[in-house]
Amino acid sequence: MSILFSGDFHGNVDRELSVITKNTLLKKYSEEKYKAIKYHIILGDGGFLWPGDIKGDIYNFRALAIRHFPILCVIGNHEPMLGMSNLPEVDIGIGEKVIQIWAEPFTAYLKRGKIYNIDGIKFLVLGGALSIDRVNRTLNKSWWENEYWSEQEKYDLFKLLETDNTFDYVISHTGPQYINYKLFGHKNNYFHMFIDEVALLNDEIHKRINFREWWCGHWHRERYYYDKENHQGYQYIYKTTKILTKMYTDFHVYNEFDIKQRDFFKGRNLIL
Repeated sequence: MSILFSGDFHGNVDRELSVITKNTLLKKYSEEKYKAIKYHIILGDGGFLWPGDIKGDIYNFRALAIRHFPILCVIGNHEPMLGMSNLPEVDIGIGEKVIQIWAEPFTAYLKRGKIYNIDGIKFLVLGGALSIDRVNRTLNKSWWENEYWSEQEKYDLFKLLETDNTFDYVISHTGPQYINYKLFGHKNNYFHMFIDEVALLNDEIHKRINFREWWCGHWHRERYYYDKENHQGYQYIYKTTKILTKMYTDFHVYNEFDIKQRDFFKGRNLIL
């Protein structure tokens, strides 16, 4: 079995749905790879349950329900669910509970600062990022106060990491700040105009953990950085998808290759 990953969805405001439909995935990966998908993880900014857009949600969920696997979303920085206190927490057998927002297809958010074991892969789940549009005070969003980690969340995570700090993958919305800067800092005023407390928090978390790769969205770019010294990879995803599979002790990442390329790399323990 395997896990499908995709970047920011934003409630399909920029046609992100077209990247993850059943027909698109079948064309990208073949029927065999598609049928093996057990979960779909969105790396933040799902944008579900946006106020006043119930028709958009219904349209999106009807299209996604054609597929056979549930959706698990990392908490991003545009998540109305953060302002909702009546969403149920359910146990789906992956460790911590998830916050369910829709029944068909089953759609839920993973909690920040928690460890999940999904399809045999140990994940540290983080979340959040700086909201630039938050500067515009005419946008009175009820969930803003919950977009940044609370002090209790930070305390609980650092306490947890004292005894459990080794993971297969870290998944978050934005990456560690120093990696963000390596990839996007050249002539980018963003880093001089704004302070992203979540990215800086990720730096602090990074110092305390061991992991194979760190995957995130947020930046609306497709980038990959490999730290040769520490043997760690950093994957940024937006309008592409990837399939992650664990086979015994090996991990395999499949990109959107054609069949001949996939066959060539089949069985090789490489990041493609």
